[in-house]
Amino acid sequence: MPSAPERDNTVSNPVIPGFHPDPSICRVGEDYYLACSSFEYFPGVPVFHSRDLVHWTQIGNALDRPSQLRLPPDTRASGGLYAPTLRHHDGRFWLIVTNVSGDGNLLFTATDPAGPWSDPVPLPGVHGIDPDLAWDDDGTCWCTVAGVSQIRLDPYTGETLGESRRLWSGAPGAKAPEAPHLYRIGDYWYLLIAEGGTERCHGVSIARSRTPEGPFEPCPANPILTHRGTDHPVQNTGHGDLVQGPDGSWWMVFLGVRPQGGTPGWHVLGRETFLAPVTWVDDWPVVGEVALDMAAPPWPLHAPQVPPVRDDFDLSELGHAWISPRSRPAQHCTTKERPGWLSLRARGLSMDDPEVTFLGRRQQHLSCRARVLADPAEGRGGLAVRLDEQHHYEIEAAPGQVQVIARVGPFRSTVASRSTPSGPVVLRIEASTTREVTDARQGPDTVTLGLEDEQGTFVELTTLDGRYLSTEVAGGFTGRVLGMYASVGTVHFDWFDYEALED
Repeated sequence: MPSAPERDNTVSNPVIPGFHPDPSICRVGEDYYLACSSFEYFPGVPVFHSRDLVHWTQIGNALDRPSQLRLPPDTRASGGLYAPTLRHHDGRFWLIVTNVSGDGNLLFTATDPAGPWSDPVPLPGVHGIDPDLAWDDDGTCWCTVAGVSQIRLDPYTGETLGESRRLWSGAPGAKAPEAPHLYRIGDYWYLLIAEGGTERCHGVSIARSRTPEGPFEPCPANPILTHRGTDHPVQNTGHGDLVQGPDGSWWMVFLGVRPQGGTPGWHVLGRETFLAPVTWVDDWPVVGEVALDMAAPPWPLHAPQVPPVRDDFDLSELGHAWISPRSRPAQHCTTKERPGWLSLRARGLSMDDPEVTFLGRRQQHLSCRARVLADPAEGRGGLAVRLDEQHHYEIEAAPGQVQVIARVGPFRSTVASRSTPSGPVVLRIEASTTREVTDARQGPDTVTLGLEDEQGTFVELTTLDGRYLSTEVAGGFTGRVLGMYASVGTVHFDWFDYEALED
């Protein structure tokens, strides 16, 4: 398998679709590893592996134990873990990240990026979000944070050395200089940052110096990546990280969104991980074309290919992709109570509750279908598509009945219901992207909720506008998550499947 995409091959973009923002990447030999932000979800910081920068497999979550990740019940949506940096140095992997919901900046290490990762090393002397790690030739470790400022750090103890000092912070007056990454490349130290905010004005800029402490000279072509003010199908491009392949090629991973519908355009999958080639001109990086669903140099790109997902809950442990808001106590979420089934025991009263028992996977396609076989004989619960506590749709089963519930901001309503025979029931949610925009107010997609009857025929209960489960409506930094929940008693689920539909 090649170590980097060949320039004339077909490549999928985004390379990690769905809610996978703030990518940070490193390479060890022929292997690439990448980590993303996870915000209020547990387990935290998904970790991926690839041999070619295109095909990525999730190999774990760096923070998968309560001793590593504290997200109290009052952790707000889009709180939690922000912007990890993943690096390999001195024979081990290092991951530094900010928990904005109480613990501040934390440092973790592992010999295997699949885990286990260490318990956290607190960094009380590091102030600011989006921390980065870089090492000088003499072993000095530099920690750089959004703002942009820098301090020397003992990464083994967490002790800071000396005083924090300001560095180059991008264009004068530019909003939110953040996501700094410091690199030694050739004769220069390069400081890569994001600026402009993570919305439509997002971009990536770079500066260089002969020393890691500066002074830094900005690139005359800044920003080196942005889609602000364009009609490009990929928007909000920023928060990049550079990596060199073993063949000498250079690449950038970065976040972007795919807005759909009319004005202002709504993105529902969250910020996704994209890939672009990088060349060097006069010792400055030049980011190549970012293409989506069209042929463009330096290589043609097509829609992301994520295989269908089927989980029959036959294993004692859940797969890496399953996530829950804030925590996942075993007594409320287990595959060991009823063999071959997932059992969810309610603790919150509904999907409105921050402590709801919910287990989901990120939505990764603009058009998709999710189905579950639910047994509500001992309670009430079902299948939901969630953005946060105030923005979600669900089809909920109770003995003899199903109902569709919609929560949009302060409004909550039961919008449809139907009687059902006793016993397990197949629940279904379909998202269908807007194929043709005929009105500036037209939403990005529709969300259809229903059930399957005893003959397997889909019975639609309602179709709702998808814009209300978008970042542009709800705010925040996350994307949709599809999954199962319990609101009363215990609900058992025999299987879950997810598949892409043609966009």
